[in-house]
Amino acid sequence: MKLLIVEDEEELLETIATSLAKEHFIIESASDYLTAMDKIRMYDYDCILLDIMLPGGSGLQVLEELKQSQKSENIIIISAKDSLDDKLIGLELGADDYLTKPFHIAELNARVKAVLRRKKLDGKHTIELGNVVLNLSERQLSVNGEIVALNRKEFDVLNYFLLNINRLITKSALAEHVWGDNIDQADNLDFIYYQIKNLRKKLQTANAVIEIESVYGVGYKLVEK
Repeated sequence: MKLLIVEDEEELLETIATSLAKEHFIIESASDYLTAMDKIRMYDYDCILLDIMLPGGSGLQVLEELKQSQKSENIIIISAKDSLDDKLIGLELGADDYLTKPFHIAELNARVKAVLRRKKLDGKHTIELGNVVLNLSERQLSVNGEIVALNRKEFDVLNYFLLNINRLITKSALAEHVWGDNIDQADNLDFIYYQIKNLRKKLQTANAVIEIESVYGVGYKLVEK
């Protein structure tokens, strides 16, 4: 997978690039608007990490160019600007996700992987596995055609697991992805245990062909029975 990081803060750029390189991504970078546009016009990327405030232009202009050229790169906006307007404009222009600085690198890595896995859905609004169907647009779970009621966090947890089927998910990565960067203010992660416990019970009661396994001392893994 080939990624482009568009970020003018040199230290942050190096930190992100080093972290993602360890995940075996091919990394390219641009620290200003013109360099970013040159690379985007010349090459295709699986994912672009895009800052909004750039020397020489705006990340929103980059998004407009991508939309006009109908390029299909996945875009994650990484910006210190946290206004609702910027976020909505970015998403309307085709961004797939939005992460506000400062953020944990583990959370960024998780977002990148989730965006890349969503691409495998080929534009579908459902994730299907055995007798389980997760409708992303309706935020609804059905098992054997019957609706299973989930609260908002249970849905987000299951969605994240289904996008990472058979992969070990650490408690910290799960917490950061579903609950956001403010998770570091929590005294402990015990609340994750209760969310997982409730979700397990609902899946078991509905006779779902998937289950959430515990990996002692580390986290969890979603597997098909």
